[in-house]
Amino acid sequence: MTRPSPGPRSEMDERRLALIRSGTVRQRHSTGSGYLIAPRLVLTARHVLADKNTGSHWPEIHVWVGHPRVGGVVSTRAEVLWTHPQGLDVALLRLHDEVDVMGSVRWGRPVGKAPLRYEGLGFPLASAGEDRGAEHLRGELAPLSTGSRGLYVLDQKPAPDPRDDGRKPWGGSSGAAVFCEDHIVAVVVQDCQSYGNRRLLACPAGAFTQDSGFDSILRQYTDGPPRLAEIGAPLPKAPPAAERTQTEKNIEQSLWPILGAPGACSAHARALADQLGMRVPADYGPSLPDLVALVTAHPRALASLSGTLAATISDEGDRTRLTSLLSHARASGFGSLLSLEEHECLVDLLRGICKEHPTLLPRAAREALRYACLPEPLSRTHLPVDDLEQVVDELEAMADSEHVPDGTSPVPALLRLTEYVAVAVAGEGSSVLRDWSTRVADRIGIHSTALNERRTDARQWVARQTSPVARVVLDLTADHDAPDERYVCRVLLARQDGTHTVLREPETVSKTPEEAARHLREAVECAADEPGQEHHVPWVTVLVDRQGLHLAVDEWNPGAPNEFVPEQPLGVEFRLTLSCPEMSYFARGRDREQRRRWASGDQVPLVADRNCDSPRRLTRLLQNSHRDAARVILHGPRDQRTQLLQACLALGVPVVLWDREANCYEDATRLQRLDPTGPLADLPERVRRVRGEVFDSEEAALPRPALVWEEGHHPEPRSLQLRDPRKGTHAS
Repeated sequence: MTRPSPGPRSEMDERRLALIRSGTVRQRHSTGSGYLIAPRLVLTARHVLADKNTGSHWPEIHVWVGHPRVGGVVSTRAEVLWTHPQGLDVALLRLHDEVDVMGSVRWGRPVGKAPLRYEGLGFPLASAGEDRGAEHLRGELAPLSTGSRGLYVLDQKPAPDPRDDGRKPWGGSSGAAVFCEDHIVAVVVQDCQSYGNRRLLACPAGAFTQDSGFDSILRQYTDGPPRLAEIGAPLPKAPPAAERTQTEKNIEQSLWPILGAPGACSAHARALADQLGMRVPADYGPSLPDLVALVTAHPRALASLSGTLAATISDEGDRTRLTSLLSHARASGFGSLLSLEEHECLVDLLRGICKEHPTLLPRAAREALRYACLPEPLSRTHLPVDDLEQVVDELEAMADSEHVPDGTSPVPALLRLTEYVAVAVAGEGSSVLRDWSTRVADRIGIHSTALNERRTDARQWVARQTSPVARVVLDLTADHDAPDERYVCRVLLARQDGTHTVLREPETVSKTPEEAARHLREAVECAADEPGQEHHVPWVTVLVDRQGLHLAVDEWNPGAPNEFVPEQPLGVEFRLTLSCPEMSYFARGRDREQRRRWASGDQVPLVADRNCDSPRRLTRLLQNSHRDAARVILHGPRDQRTQLLQACLALGVPVVLWDREANCYEDATRLQRLDPTGPLADLPERVRRVRGEVFDSEEAALPRPALVWEEGHHPEPRSLQLRDPRKGTHAS
């Protein structure tokens, strides 16, 4: 794994640590961290001091300066002295009492591309017992990783587990000063939950120290304005042979025959150090172990080194050794797939595409990576630009598929997705993406045949995109192990050409009716955003088992889609019908009968009144006078309706309508408002409108229409014609 670069230890003064509690006289509302930068100044995050509902600062701010275990903690009150005029999440507090600590604070700015070791002290909720405890924050600051709004990304080494009460375990660490070497380089402002509590985000010191108000205050309270020293990662030196990891020994063994002369080792090491943005002295003469130490100092170093090596290799055996080294490194989780230059280029290309076509990457990923567990942002309908780098990083780490022939490397998941995106966009962006993919494939040793197969798959996918989505299908399975009402959901986009796409989630968990409703609405939005969909509103089909036919899915409420549009149930938003494929397993010939009844046209529907109040009588009618009927309207009491409904479905009747709230035959009039025997093609829309009337009315006698509509079967997803996917590894 990546070893942090050796160098001076990041230093900070624990006597300057500050615990901040904000609120009103009666109640504390916020807890955060801070750092004493002058006898009466504490640097912190602004949101620690503000009421999130009003944005105004809390009237009562109390500060405790000093580390609880060191002793001499000073308690005092404070007031907000400065906040950033452009809204950055930083602030300065003026203490009511002076806290005199020897020494001064130095400021820094990370430079280069290599990760820097950082440290900090804060008061996260994860360390809270009877009294809030101080926690030593430490890990790596990656200068090239950019969080939202240009924040630094801090990869935290010790990370807390999620809390059972749902509160953020990092809550309270906001405002902590971040140190690289002995300089403040940033202030912690938020956590990044997408990485499982392993990341924090920090506002760079360079973003706020240049403000004239901040500069003026520091001139008044300290020795002078802040001067930012450049902080770069020092060149790593190889540890003693006995301390080297097995991975380092394997890399050294693989590189030795490829590099050959000692001069080549030095040239490649200097070139790599330059790419990483490290300080390279004129007398730098690294050995092969030093080069390996440099490779392990950055997750993209090995990929970057392979780029310069591949350009100089002419021997086929050396090319095979390099390909094998890269394959084994990725398989063992060492380093990243892309070099520094490749990663920067791809993110820049995809950023422009993502802004113009925010739905393209999720759509392409669902098809290109059909059997993979996708990163969470790709399971949504739109990919925000801020989530793009996270997606690229996670796809880089996705395991490759099985090897293709000739001992060459398989096509990684990220390159597959890139090929699908390239063929979907037009113009120069398409050729630039393909050129990028070709260069990466050449570097890591992918056979041209394998890459061309992925391109063929991508072209076939784009050709199928002209078929619009006819239905959004929600497959519901009750979770009987859950303590409350929950369902396992699978959503499919069924197309007019008979194919369909499964919308996969990062993990399969059962959902409440409300959560399932929101998931379904997102799928409908996803379908509506597809090319060629135009103004066509997809039909929603809910697949249930026999026990699920009673479910009022049409009344499940996903909540308001935004702050302007009021909430309404699914059945009011969409044409929503039920389907019970399970019946075909119990009734042989049912599918054949469905096709025959549809082919017979819209014959006279059967209204199941008192004359067919038993399954025997109903069956006799459906096999004789109404043998070609495609529609049955069920009336009568609830206790017999279940048997009649199942008899209809078993006999291949594709359309069955009933009122869930009807208790007797006299309630048949309730359904008349939707003209149940009227034109069949418009029946789902008439049902939707009546559901809207019911939702808007307080009248008790209105119907609760339920509609089964069986039409064809739901085909299995078309499989990709790949030579190298490990199918089913993550299939849900």
